[in-house]
Amino acid sequence: MDFNDDEKIKATILYHLRRKKVIGGVHTPFDTVTKGFPSHIGKDVKKITEDLIRKGYILKKITNYGLHIYLNKDKLKEIEDIIKRVLEYEF
Repeated sequence: MDFNDDEKIKATILYHLRRKKVIGGVHTPFDTVTKGFPSHIGKDVKKITEDLIRKGYILKKITNYGLHIYLNKDKLKEIEDIIKRVLEYEF
């Protein structure tokens, strides 16, 4: 998969979290966001993830063992629309 477009990276991040059902009370370490992407775009992936946190699509949970993230269940329909529009995957 070619990751030269920020929109495609954003949709892929949301897809990975949605596919693994990281929604609401289930959370995953922030560092796992870069898995599945080429190593040379790791900084871009983290920047885009921080942007998704600012927009409210991804919420963060601060734990004593690091920052964890999860999808905002109130915006799940919008998240699925982004995934469908960009990646053409349906849930």
